[in-house]
Amino acid sequence: MRGLSLRARFPCSRRSLLTAAAVVPLTAAAAAGDGAAGQPPAAGGQRYFPRHGSYGHRTLAYDLRLAYDPDRAWLDGHARIRAVANDTLGRVELDLARLKVGEARVDGEPAAVHRRDGKVLLGPARPLAAGQPFVMDIAYAGRPKPVSTPFGGVGWDRTGDDHDGTLVASQPVGAPSWFPCNDRPDDKAAYTFAVTVPRGHHALANGTLRERQEVEDGVRWTYHHPGPMATYLAAVYTGRFGVDDLSAPVPVRIAYPADLAEEARYDLGRQPEMLRLFTGLFGEYPFESYGAVVVDADLAAPVENQTLSVFGRNHVDGQRSWETLVAHEIAHQWFGNSVGLADWRHIWLNEGFATYAEWLWSEHIGEDGAEVLARRAWLDLSARRQNLRIADPGRRHLFDDRVYVRGACALHALRLAVGDECFFRVLRSWHAVHRGGCADTAAFLAHAERVVGRPLGTVLQPWLFERSLPRFDVG
Repeated sequence: MRGLSLRARFPCSRRSLLTAAAVVPLTAAAAAGDGAAGQPPAAGGQRYFPRHGSYGHRTLAYDLRLAYDPDRAWLDGHARIRAVANDTLGRVELDLARLKVGEARVDGEPAAVHRRDGKVLLGPARPLAAGQPFVMDIAYAGRPKPVSTPFGGVGWDRTGDDHDGTLVASQPVGAPSWFPCNDRPDDKAAYTFAVTVPRGHHALANGTLRERQEVEDGVRWTYHHPGPMATYLAAVYTGRFGVDDLSAPVPVRIAYPADLAEEARYDLGRQPEMLRLFTGLFGEYPFESYGAVVVDADLAAPVENQTLSVFGRNHVDGQRSWETLVAHEIAHQWFGNSVGLADWRHIWLNEGFATYAEWLWSEHIGEDGAEVLARRAWLDLSARRQNLRIADPGRRHLFDDRVYVRGACALHALRLAVGDECFFRVLRSWHAVHRGGCADTAAFLAHAERVVGRPLGTVLQPWLFERSLPRFDVG
């Protein structure tokens, strides 16, 4: 890593480092903080999207069989969902927007189907006991459209001048636009996607391509991702793509419209180097593969999806003008995807960490270091209204850029206080302990203090919980 070595204001406790290293990764449910799978947020914690998700069950796996006709913009789907009841259930609640359910079964028996306010309510033939595994089969169809949110439409949308392609960008609540699901960020599962598209079209999805098979109606592309993965990170892309495989620590695939081949190959070409850098800084890459898709549409911003980030054609210019955002999306694989959110109000744990990774990449390639970028960010923040507590910004400010930048500044303040060696030990052990699970702000603060061996309230509390903007020399 080039450009910066920061002296610690106080050193790591050796005892605390040994303790942190000895902790084994937790399961998805056990690693969660408040809002753990099957358990609503703790008292006083307000869910930002209370109409999404159910705490009656937790999901183990989604098996999605999809057939898409671009001429009619029509999706035929079958979802097989394996789950476990958390309570005695007389009905099962799933999220599904607009698409019509044709038939549903629970454990092979016909289930009553009711629709209400974006929910599918399934009535099994017999109540499900707490702790009982069960399987849902749901046939559904329709023309998927984005889900309306305060941030615009999210979820399934069409791409290209002739609208023959599709993209999925679901953060935060767009997953129900294309499949029935338990739409909570802390309910993680394994996924299989079997997507049939016309000949000449590609289908791309999270995970690894298992099979490409000619079928009567076109070509079926089957992908599998063991996850665990939150619903908003699941993604499918269809259309006409060029595809390249890159040499990296894990298989890396890039896809792009044919007219952007040269620019995409250059702009996305340093992803293997990014993976190597972040593996050294954050720990082992958590998944079996990685990929990036450039869609034939302009996007307001790139979007994280687990193992498969998406960029608009406006993010590709052959000059690496948006390369820091390429690094941002890769960093999300550790922070945001592998270590997920117990609830949306903790989003700084996603975006602050990924923004700091942008600064680390800049530092690595010999451009402005994290110290310069953090001080510059602080000056920008100081010129703006201070009305945000980023540890709970409120739904309206969920994607406020101050959450991103102030979150990164909070991490830089920690780095200044404890020094490089201890700081990166905090990040590596944070991922190791919560890999595949979910966590919250309180868990991060407690973890950092265990690793450092000292209270960190004066360092981190002002950045996260106060509206006024602290200085970096607080510690």
